[in-house]
Amino acid sequence: MREFFRMMRQYASPYSGYFIGAVFLNIFSAVFNIFSFAVIIPLLNILFKLETASYEFIPWGTEGYSLKDLVINNSYAFMSSYSDAHGATSALFMLCIVMVVFTLLKTTCYFGSAAIMIPIRTGIVKDIRKKMYDKILSLPIGFFSQERKGDIIARISGDVGEVEASITSSIEMLIKDPILIIFYFGILLFIGPELTLFIILFVPAFIWVMGVIGKQLRRSSLEAQKLWSDTMSQVDETLGGLRIIKAFNAESKMSKRFDSVTNAMRIKNNRVAIRQSTAHPVSEFLGTVMIMAVLAFGGVMIIRGSGFLGSSFMDASQFIFYMVILYSVIAPIKELSRAAYGIPRGLASIERINKILEAQNPIKDPEHPAELKEFKDCIRLKGVKFSYENGREILKDIDMVIPKGKTIAIVGESGAGKSTLVDLIPRFYDVSEGSITIDGTDIRDVRLKDLRALMGNVNQDPILFNDTIFNNIAFGVEGATEEQVIAAAKIANAHDFIMEKPEGYQTNIGDRGSKLSGGQRQRLSIARAILKNPPILILDEATASLDTESERMVQDALDKLMENRTTIAIAHRLSTIKDADEIIVMHEGQIVERGTHESLTRLGGYYKRLNDMQAL
Repeated sequence: MREFFRMMRQYASPYSGYFIGAVFLNIFSAVFNIFSFAVIIPLLNILFKLETASYEFIPWGTEGYSLKDLVINNSYAFMSSYSDAHGATSALFMLCIVMVVFTLLKTTCYFGSAAIMIPIRTGIVKDIRKKMYDKILSLPIGFFSQERKGDIIARISGDVGEVEASITSSIEMLIKDPILIIFYFGILLFIGPELTLFIILFVPAFIWVMGVIGKQLRRSSLEAQKLWSDTMSQVDETLGGLRIIKAFNAESKMSKRFDSVTNAMRIKNNRVAIRQSTAHPVSEFLGTVMIMAVLAFGGVMIIRGSGFLGSSFMDASQFIFYMVILYSVIAPIKELSRAAYGIPRGLASIERINKILEAQNPIKDPEHPAELKEFKDCIRLKGVKFSYENGREILKDIDMVIPKGKTIAIVGESGAGKSTLVDLIPRFYDVSEGSITIDGTDIRDVRLKDLRALMGNVNQDPILFNDTIFNNIAFGVEGATEEQVIAAAKIANAHDFIMEKPEGYQTNIGDRGSKLSGGQRQRLSIARAILKNPPILILDEATASLDTESERMVQDALDKLMENRTTIAIAHRLSTIKDADEIIVMHEGQIVERGTHESLTRLGGYYKRLNDMQAL
């Protein structure tokens, strides 16, 4: 339960005012409920004439009388005098009205406490989801290369949903039920101490049995949530690879895979649900055993006319009231047993959520960041090495200078380390050894926001969002005007096709821009970079996946974008970078050649071989 209380401290503290209100309302509800039950005693006495003795009012605090004796005596004295003055029928009606009033007050307080709990439950779930989303945004790209996207989606949806269903729904029980149990047991102890002590012997056994049954619930729930992640991951893979699945007639194969995962999840969920469903019948049986034991034990004392210790025992109407309160205490105990089952199931989900929330981010802002507001001179990579966490070395001893205003192209076969190299400049990853400086300042010594504000990216696969064309172009630029967006679109050769859309710039482009062609998507991403107007531009094979006509229009837009800008361009098509100021040739994580197109062609090495292969 340590994890539960830690979660409550973390997420419930903003709602402490609601908790205080819920506690007070539940206290009032318990008090009014006890008073409404207490009316049963005089009702039974009047209806069945169980009380024939006469009672006189005894002043409170009179020596020789216990509080219990004074309460019972003075209550009977009041009802006797009222009945004598107004008649038994009037007293009966009065007691019925009192019971209705107390019940109304009890139910009103109960409703108020339940209503107060709603914003607590919804607020905690919203805060967890928001915190997870913010954490996902803050984590480095390297984290997601090791995690499946479907698994992350499952955690932010299914696991948080499980927390809502299991833990937050148990919070109300954990506030209300202990209050009811304390007040009910207090009354039971007040009315019949001997009988209540006998009952208390059952409670540890009750808790122990419920604990034994729920011992494995958390582990089973953790396994079930993992299978849910596998299911979501397969759905994500299917949506992403639907074209290939259909092209290779693999529908039946994928269907069998999905059926296997979902069937395993079904079996595991069955076990969890069966174990959880035992809570009600077990608590029902144990409650009935306790009621019958008390009934037999108390019945013996009523028949004897005294307690086992020789003390006076309650009368018949008091014993019925005692049994009503005792039966009422069974319900909150059952609810607590349900909470004891629900919380371990939710804690299994909290464990999976915390794997993301507690993930370490090695790429952090420095405590005392250096100023970097503009780009004046050059980017320098000195002795740069990079390895992934598994130890595989990707880059080795990279030394290069990228002067301001120049275009530097990086070429090489797939897997040579080109994309990894350019990912180091905006600090998507940190170098393992060496340094990268901008105008002499190590990029690890500046704020990430300041560093990335100097850069614009155009990737091979345009990353667009399910939003309007306007919002996709204006993405990341606060307060962009319509005139600025249109001007950027015109430079990117995108304005004409945008205006052909029924809603122009307010047209929704679908998931990842699915309603647009590849060339149109790329031109929108170029327009986005133009609007940002960064001094440093990173192009990662921006025309590699386009047809000839689209490539021509995109390349024209790129040429406009690259004017008077420092450009780092990764290219497979060497024809697009022939005019670069310097071409860096990479092979197996190292720079093997560098120079202009003409000088590298004359050199007759890696670059010439790549160029000749593309000329065939």
